[in-house]
Amino acid sequence: MTKAEKLHLTLVAELGCIICHQPAEIHHLRTGMGMGQRNTNFNVIPLCPLHHRIGGYGTAFHAGRKAFEQNFGTEEELLKRVKGLL
Repeated sequence: MTKAEKLHLTLVAELGCIICHQPAEIHHLRTGMGMGQRNTNFNVIPLCPLHHRIGGYGTAFHAGRKAFEQNFGTEEELLKRVKGLL
């Protein structure tokens, strides 16, 4: 990981969850990626554990992408918000 990538990931995480503003972990966008592939370290959004992976269907991205995006917006929309805040 480059210095620029580390800095970017730190700045994104420091924003807090893009949905609820709680402390966040990094979510790499899945849009356009195949199974097992990971997006770049610049296509990331901050999500708290609840909205990222443990919140259940309709709350957590990894519990059901379509329901998550219906409730909170698409990954691309959330990424656009993040870039506006940076």
